[in-house]
Amino acid sequence: MSIIYIDGENLTIEDVVNVARNGSEIELTETAVKRIKESRKVVDEFVDNGKVVYGITTGFGKFSDVAISKEETKDLQTNLIMSHACGVGQPLDEEIVRAIMLLRINNLSKGFSGIRLSTLRVLIDMVNKGIHPVIPEKGSLGASGDLAPLSHMVLVMLGMGEAIYKGERLSGEEAMRKAEIETIELTSKEGLALINGTQVMTAVGALAVYDSIKVMKMADISAAMTLEALNGITDAFDSRIHAVRPHKGEGDSAANLLKITDKSKMTTRQGEIRVQDAYSLRCTPQIHGGSRDAIKYVMNKVNIEINSVTDNPIIFTDEKDVISSGNFHGQPMALAFDFLGIALAEIANVSERRIERLVNPQLSGLPAFLTEKGGLHSGFMIAQYSAASLVSENKVMAHPASVDSIPSSANQEDHVSMGTIAARKAREILENTINVLAIEILSAAQAIDFSENKALGNGTKVAYEIIRKEVAALYEDRVMYIDINKCANLIRKHIIVNEVESKIGNLN
Repeated sequence: MSIIYIDGENLTIEDVVNVARNGSEIELTETAVKRIKESRKVVDEFVDNGKVVYGITTGFGKFSDVAISKEETKDLQTNLIMSHACGVGQPLDEEIVRAIMLLRINNLSKGFSGIRLSTLRVLIDMVNKGIHPVIPEKGSLGASGDLAPLSHMVLVMLGMGEAIYKGERLSGEEAMRKAEIETIELTSKEGLALINGTQVMTAVGALAVYDSIKVMKMADISAAMTLEALNGITDAFDSRIHAVRPHKGEGDSAANLLKITDKSKMTTRQGEIRVQDAYSLRCTPQIHGGSRDAIKYVMNKVNIEINSVTDNPIIFTDEKDVISSGNFHGQPMALAFDFLGIALAEIANVSERRIERLVNPQLSGLPAFLTEKGGLHSGFMIAQYSAASLVSENKVMAHPASVDSIPSSANQEDHVSMGTIAARKAREILENTINVLAIEILSAAQAIDFSENKALGNGTKVAYEIIRKEVAALYEDRVMYIDINKCANLIRKHIIVNEVESKIGNLN
């Protein structure tokens, strides 16, 4: 099993995916160990000298003006975790929990937080041995970081709360005992160090943006299949068109469409059948390209955040200085994840319009709802309904969470990001978009079957054959959700994209 070395500086989104989904283990570098020890030494000096430092020798939030004695610092940290574990709702998926723990470890390994090395190694052991705290998905304001959900993570370190271990939901104490990991007692600064940060929103968003890159390639493949099914015009994808409006995503999508449909005998040139196509076909590079550029922006923000310090207060060991600041505030990520949700919603939106063109005989020239026996059979009629429903739901969820703020902690925390809501919404929009694309490729494959000439392009031929291995052509009505789910899994597991790229080369 691969080991990913953690130093707080070089973590990648691919590393996050490998730990979250593929079971990679993690280990601190010697440099990180040294920084952690130096940072802890400064905290111990502050406590010994009775220096007034937020969260170390004071209370939290509105209680920041309440002094805490040296004897009470341990109780302060434990009370913090218990009182802040107020999450509600369904538990986050285990892959997200693993990503959360990894990101928090990477943050703390930078040496600006004052946690003990022994405490951090408990969290590392939990990742490596597969203990996944039960973390409710709701309850974070996204500032001061993800306090509530991260507190549920820390409860298990203390032998409290609940965790999933080897597929079984157990008390935190029992899970740690079975995994042979010693529970801990927090000391000064440690509780705050473990929960004050943006790791929940960033973990959810990092996995979503990683999947979105693959989904964008799939959207181009899906559009190419529909283009061929409808004898669409390829002139609009000419590289000269996009060179005079040089948005990268637009040019990349246009190049993909030409590459995927290369050698096709089903596409047309302008004037052969019609002069121009509807926007959902002709403007695919512009629509997909806009979302591509948005996703690249979000990817850049995630790459910055996963290697950043989002703690408070921040300890500077060289100067033995500590500053209470606002790096825990999730606004940079809240805006990014709202943008991600909007970008993905548009991909579903245009995909549904292409589905409508496939099933509507007035637009396609094909049998109504892609069935030869309309009336007795409904064909793809309700599949389009489902796609429309998902698109409508996406439009509601695409309303930005980041524009809202409700003051908390007696107005001490008077502006919050709602970034974790933004990330969760983006992930849900992503899942809806995958299902809409599944309906499109299922519909496009059915439409292609009505063509006497199935001389598909180099890429669309691969996609069509994969779909037909999983789902037979529809001659009589059958239970449709099974077919949709099969196609969604082909997209979700990146099977179509990976196979197409293996045959025609990497897509943009």
